[in-house]
Amino acid sequence: MPSTNDIDRPQEAVDVAKRYLRRERPLSALLVVLVVSMFLGTFLVTSLLPALVVGVILVITARAPLIQSRGTARLQTKDTPDVVVDAFTGPTPPVLAFQWGIADEITADGNTVTYGISYLFGLRSVESRVRSQTETTPSGARRVELDVTVNGQPWATYTVTVSTDNDQTSIDIEHTLNRRFGLRRIPQQIVAERYRTEALTAQGYTVVERDTYFGM
Repeated sequence: MPSTNDIDRPQEAVDVAKRYLRRERPLSALLVVLVVSMFLGTFLVTSLLPALVVGVILVITARAPLIQSRGTARLQTKDTPDVVVDAFTGPTPPVLAFQWGIADEITADGNTVTYGISYLFGLRSVESRVRSQTETTPSGARRVELDVTVNGQPWATYTVTVSTDNDQTSIDIEHTLNRRFGLRRIPQQIVAERYRTEALTAQGYTVVERDTYFGM
């Protein structure tokens, strides 16, 4: 079973993932500070009971699963379809650079790869697991499906279609989050969108188009 030391992570993409992390963590912390500030402000202006009511409402609003996300992208590369399929089914799928790029530990077992990620100075951790499946479509294109779980719970599905387009390989990607997330996750999503194209480019892919939707 290959571990982190045996897995070659594209260094430029790792650098992008670390820049993402340096931007995301302060923004997430800022959201917590804003919630606490509103609680304290209410307490100073009124009294403890109204402040507690406001605090509970803020926490519920921040954590309530309200937001759904899905998106599409088209990439191109000079690599052959076989090379691309190997990349997406390997331990470092190009679309998951923000997982394997910041992981403390990576283990791969057959078509399943697991990323161990710690945060809050190691006080908390998450385990992200990716299972890949491949098939050939009637048109001859290769299709890869990535099912992502976090701490054993469904998280996202990526459907990747790899085909030949003249002298290049085209990669069409559809992704859907399999669970809704709260408003507290919005800073994370905003920063990820800022760096996603850069992470793909660092791995040798040209981003032809990309579209992401957030909604209730």
